Amino acid sequence: MSDSTGPYAADFELDGPPEAEFNPGIAQRMAHKTVAAGALIRDPAGRLLFVVPNYKPFLDIPGGIVEPGESPSAACAREVAEEIGLELTPGRLLVVDWTPGRGPWSDQVQFVFDGGVLDPAAVIRPAANELTGFRWATLEEARPDLRPSVHRRFALASRAISAGQTFHAEFGHLLNPA
Repeated sequence: MSDSTGPYAADFELDGPPEAEFNPGIAQRMAHKTVAAGALIRDPAGRLLFVVPNYKPFLDIPGGIVEPGESPSAACAREVAEEIGLELTPGRLLVVDWTPGRGPWSDQVQFVFDGGVLDPAAVIRPAANELTGFRWATLEEARPDLRPSVHRRFALASRAISAGQTFHAEFGHLLNPA
């Protein structure tokens, strides 16, 4: 649950007491999506930082699941610290991408934040309980090790950096392109 004493305490106060549930149990019966957040981190040469998860056969960017009551940007910072040991303040939101459920996974809303350019002297410490390592690569070099939808999402995120925009996508496909 959200913390009414945290950074949004004044907003909780302005909103007043929580609304009553007019139909008991309705909130629990509503659909619940998984929300994830990650950071697109680059090196000075423009390569992307990919992590090698030990729980799936594809590369990913540092990040993970948003916990209940946690904002996507806070989750991104927490997950980057947990996964690779870097203290990072997520930058601008680059992409919001909905992905359909597949296999054991529910549908998700994915937030990709600008993780900035990492100092080459920075120490990356992959969490052994989640990762087997990390890899610097261009998006095209990493393509064989990415699901096509994830490649599309990261391509949009890279494009968003250079365009100074935030993109809305579904399954990696840009919606309402300009």
